[in-house]
Amino acid sequence: MSLMSALRVLTGLGVTAVMLAAGCADAHDAGAAPIVQSQFRITVLDEVPHDTSAFTQGLEFDGAALFETTGLAGQSQLRELDPGTGAVRRSTPLPGGYFGEGMTAVGNRIWQVTYRDGVAIEWDKTAFVPIREIPIEGEGWGVCFDGGRIVRSDGSDRLRFVAPADFTEIGGVTVTRPGGEAVAGLNELECVDGQVWANVWPTDEIIRIDPGTGTVNASVDAAPLRRAEPDVNVLNGIAYTGDGQYLITGKNWSTMYRVRFDAM
Repeated sequence: MSLMSALRVLTGLGVTAVMLAAGCADAHDAGAAPIVQSQFRITVLDEVPHDTSAFTQGLEFDGAALFETTGLAGQSQLRELDPGTGAVRRSTPLPGGYFGEGMTAVGNRIWQVTYRDGVAIEWDKTAFVPIREIPIEGEGWGVCFDGGRIVRSDGSDRLRFVAPADFTEIGGVTVTRPGGEAVAGLNELECVDGQVWANVWPTDEIIRIDPGTGTVNASVDAAPLRRAEPDVNVLNGIAYTGDGQYLITGKNWSTMYRVRFDAM
């Protein structure tokens, strides 16, 4: 065989190999399900009064009990609210004049983060007294408990995973939309059925995140609630009621809205 003939054979084999590889890639891509960001609208079912002095940083149901944390240095509180009337059943100030942020119940304890004070506070849920303070890295914004670990936000595009026993950081994930765009401003969190709902500061959007991949798989437009509270602060506070409904509010809002997320 001449050199030219050999080159023709090798070239033909190379083209065939490339075509086969491309065909396999196409088949693989065709079989992979694309990640979709579902869109939801808010349906308001009921309204509950809310203390307008409450600079809401966290909102969570623990069974029938509704807990709220409020912020601002020297003014922050841990509260239990009446879920039907919004009245404050009991409250206690944070130690040290800390700027309080989100909280989550874990058994007979409540873990709360602080904004820039560099500590997480472990509370006795029954006695409403602080048990200990644990140093944390970075800012504290939101927290929720998924049944095995605590998920924590710091205002960036990252979720941190924390051990509930001692608040040790054990992992984390960057949050992105299906197209790869990072989502910064992750604020108050709510863990529901293995997913994480998050307020996106300073917007009216609430997103649902797969904590295994960090991918946003749903978005809720909460602008209708914000329009009902035009002269107050940002949306902040997501509490799952346990029956497919949520209690939503914001900083200094006059109302907590019991809502349902409906597919668009």
